[in-house]
Amino acid sequence: MDTDTGLERKFCRFDAALTVSDGMVIEGYASRFDQRDQGGDVVARGAYGTALSRMKRDGRRVKMLWQHDPAQPIGTWEEVREDDTGLYVKGRLLEDVGRAREAAVLIGAGAIDGLSIGYRTVRATKNDKGQRLLTELELWEVSLVTFPMLPSARVAAKGDALADDTLRELAAAFRDARRHMARGDAAARHHQENGNRQ
Repeated sequence: MDTDTGLERKFCRFDAALTVSDGMVIEGYASRFDQRDQGGDVVARGAYGTALSRMKRDGRRVKMLWQHDPAQPIGTWEEVREDDTGLYVKGRLLEDVGRAREAAVLIGAGAIDGLSIGYRTVRATKNDKGQRLLTELELWEVSLVTFPMLPSARVAAKGDALADDTLRELAAAFRDARRHMARGDAAARHHQENGNRQ
């Protein structure tokens, strides 16, 4: 949770390598219903409905940000709606914004492959598995991010198929890298200590 704003965040990962099309259009799911995320929470069907209706009535839009930074809007979400799967978003990166052009390049290279929603919990309960079930959320923004949390909710290029994936391989790669670095540090210390004794 962001202690300054009180906003919580949920990370999502793209279903396939994210690309941009039709003048930097991106689309897909920012959140999926009934799936446990890496934080142990589950979003219930209809959790966004009240907030989306209120925003439409008030003429407001969900913001598209870069890495949750309110000083870095990079585009506009032109369509944000719930369906049977989850929270579907479709928007456009703004070509006149430098960071948006950079985001398009990073997406094309596969270096950026996640979304994260910024929200406040209005109502939540515990489900029969003891998980926090989010039943009403106040949605503020959807960001393009480097590291997503919910493995199966992703953004794809227009027309790309959406499919499931997980963060297990990424987590395993980080664990392996940490172990490798630790072994390298230990070897360097051993070498240095032996060198100092001579």
